[in-house]
Amino acid sequence: MSENTNLVVKAGIRQFPFPNLRYGCGMGKCARCACRVVKGAEHLPEPNWKEKKQLGDERLNEGFRLVCQLWLFNDIELDQPTMPLLPLARTPVDALGRAITEDKTNGTSPATE
Repeated sequence: MSENTNLVVKAGIRQFPFPNLRYGCGMGKCARCACRVVKGAEHLPEPNWKEKKQLGDERLNEGFRLVCQLWLFNDIELDQPTMPLLPLARTPVDALGRAITEDKTNGTSPATE
């Protein structure tokens, strides 16, 4: 692997020998490129805010990373699940960033009243 390489960029322009790498947006928004790092994780930087947002602590602790967010300086070994991971579900928020929750008694959203 050449230094300072992004796997998704290489796969997208067909310069990388692993055409089966699944990816989507290439910007850390969809989580389709999520892979578990089998070997070489010690050579990777800490997860960025996009990885933390899309994967959450549990998946990060299991070794998952968003490949589109990784710039490699060393070889790594990846395992990509057969089915893509979905981004974590988000709690809807209003324009002020307050969580919108439905009031079970009357079906309204108290944060927006």
